[in-house]
Amino acid sequence: MNERQRMFRARTYRQLSVKGWRGHGLSPCNTVVVALIAIAVIVAILETEPRIMADPRIAKAFHALNLVFAVVFTIEYLARLWIAGEETRYQGLRGRLRYALSLPAIIDLLAVIPFYLTLGADDAFILRLLRLMRILALARLGEFSEAARLLIRCVRRRSYELTLSFSVAMAVLIFAATALYLVEGHAQPDAFGSIPRALWWSVATLTTVGYGDVYPVTVLGRVLAGITALAAIGLIAMPAGILAGAFSDAFQDNRRRKD
Repeated sequence: MNERQRMFRARTYRQLSVKGWRGHGLSPCNTVVVALIAIAVIVAILETEPRIMADPRIAKAFHALNLVFAVVFTIEYLARLWIAGEETRYQGLRGRLRYALSLPAIIDLLAVIPFYLTLGADDAFILRLLRLMRILALARLGEFSEAARLLIRCVRRRSYELTLSFSVAMAVLIFAATALYLVEGHAQPDAFGSIPRALWWSVATLTTVGYGDVYPVTVLGRVLAGITALAAIGLIAMPAGILAGAFSDAFQDNRRRKD
């Protein structure tokens, strides 16, 4: 690679890599990529509506957009594979292979492949499923978002606390299902005749959804259901509080680093 090619690759790296961009926010190139990802996701969602796709003009326009997305995202994927050599760990053939097997690169590839597998195809179920896979492109937005990186960092830092809260939630879930099975099993065998059946009610109650399709009818069952519902409030608030504290610490650290 001559000097001109190295300079061009370095400039491309600064435009496409979040780490390489030294300006505020996203680079102009990544701003365009994010906009295209958002449009591609909207198109993938709208294509699932038969009334919209019944219009031949709209279907033709969507087909043209999909072709544009396929070409642009393929070029972008190959460009990212090329500029990965700017980082020491991705230099050489092995380095490129290491980058291609990284999570961001795999997401990029999975977001591109369905374009080619569904262009000009009929509406078979598998092909419709592949079209929906294009929504994976939305996951790539996390690569450009500083807040997303902070979220991942927060989850990693609080993994022990989150695991503990999840364990407590599972214990309460099983305890509530077991209690309602013992109390309501004879009165409503279809809904509470076994612990697995009672788990449906337990999940709906602990997540504060409460569909209302299954509910206790005995006095003791209603008392236990009330206790479970009150416990659910604390269980939902527990991981929220852990993540809120982690977010606050992460943003303060990030602000100090920038200052």
